[in-house]
Amino acid sequence: MLAKRIIPCLDVDKGRVVKGKKFQNIQDVADPVELAQRYNQAGADELVFYDITASNEERDILADIVEKVAAEIAIPFTVGGGLRTVEDIHKILRSGADKVSVNSSAVVNPQLIQQSALKFGSQCIVLSIDAKQTADNKWMVFTKGGRNNIGLDAIEWAKRGEELGAGEIVINAIDTDGEKNGYQLDLIKQLAEAVNIPIVASGGAGKLEHFSDVLQEGYADAALAASVFHYNEIPIPELKQYLQTKAINVRSEQSWR
Repeated sequence: MLAKRIIPCLDVDKGRVVKGKKFQNIQDVADPVELAQRYNQAGADELVFYDITASNEERDILADIVEKVAAEIAIPFTVGGGLRTVEDIHKILRSGADKVSVNSSAVVNPQLIQQSALKFGSQCIVLSIDAKQTADNKWMVFTKGGRNNIGLDAIEWAKRGEELGAGEIVINAIDTDGEKNGYQLDLIKQLAEAVNIPIVASGGAGKLEHFSDVLQEGYADAALAASVFHYNEIPIPELKQYLQTKAINVRSEQSWR
């Protein structure tokens, strides 16, 4: 059985790691390079870097910061934000990313998923979906920082993304983002049952039990979180020890070294 993954997320704005709630009330946290070094040492399985304003501001991602982070870590590194073309993706992969995450650009141009998967391989193309609940057991895809309902069912979009060649799905539950009340298990279960590629759950981690819930009951392959790691509310070594007591297969801190 494949090990479940624990993934810290760096939301970066103007060169600094930031964090908010439900994509609002953004607060400064730390320097991305220093935080990446900390997570590399703490035993994180992967690291995700989102330039959260690149798409909205219609600008390129901060490749220089990506290069600096990549130079300091030895774990798989996913980068997203403002990647609109195959050339953009190639540039970020050359800057040191192992995987790229596409979101708004893929909604506008779904063929970007197929074109980039064919060129670079599905294993490094991640489809990130920002979803908000609009009815019972119904989640829609939102863009523009959770402000724009584009009328696309999140589960159907994930299935389409898999068909086009995405190798992984990151599902960001806007309703639970930053609330620390737990992941949106109903959404993640539906998604896990609908696709055959790995699911990374995002939005809502607040305590140890939330990670075990989403990795067992929610069927997620990985759990992504930000503030509980940034503020050391849940140290990653402690989290992994806890998950092992729940019979959840996770890599030990030393396994990357």
